[in-house]
Amino acid sequence: MDDALSQTSDPEEVEARLAMPLSEAMLTQRSVRRVDPGPVEDRTVLRCIELALQAPTASNAQNWEFIVVKDQAVKAALAAQYRRIWAIYATLGRWRSRAARDDREQRVMRSVAWQVKHFEQIPVLVVCCLRRGPWPPLLPKPPLLASSHYGSIYPSAQNLLLAARSVGLGGALVTLPLWSTTLARRALRLPLNVEPCCIVTLGWPKGRYGPKPRRPVGSVAHLDQYGNRPWDGPA
Repeated sequence: MDDALSQTSDPEEVEARLAMPLSEAMLTQRSVRRVDPGPVEDRTVLRCIELALQAPTASNAQNWEFIVVKDQAVKAALAAQYRRIWAIYATLGRWRSRAARDDREQRVMRSVAWQVKHFEQIPVLVVCCLRRGPWPPLLPKPPLLASSHYGSIYPSAQNLLLAARSVGLGGALVTLPLWSTTLARRALRLPLNVEPCCIVTLGWPKGRYGPKPRRPVGSVAHLDQYGNRPWDGPA
């Protein structure tokens, strides 16, 4: 992490950092899983969530709820779920074969494994939730409704991650600790009409932000129909 983005809880400094150009925040944002166990000021977390609330939602429902988890017992309950599913996920043949061939995949695996092992030590977990509409809470949503429903949480989660990047916090989005919504609801005391969707982990980074490898835009941008890539080339 750059010296200019060292740990701070000063409100004026936090606001100054939030003036970071959007392109810089986007270009240097990455999943920062290794974080220091030291505390993060509540007002810094709330300021980031305040910016998350500026994201659009379907039909302007504004139906988010954010559970800021700092209690060790609640973290431990979520960590236990994370470890159960990671033990399965990490042994999947496809993932292991890819990691064996790719140094970058190996780095990702090590990073996630560190997060799984130290989950209780992460200072803040922000569980991003959605209040359900009139659809019965115990029945699965039809695909069209599900797309609209979950489209209301991920823009706000990205806002939260960009705000965290701007102030110098390390953040990462995870979903595996919520694989059992029943157990997650029990740990977080969520009513049936509030659904946990993802977790954004927050803490002061042990590593640093910076550019990351990405595919050229021309290789993923298709014109009118899939496979028509007129921008794919050296330019």
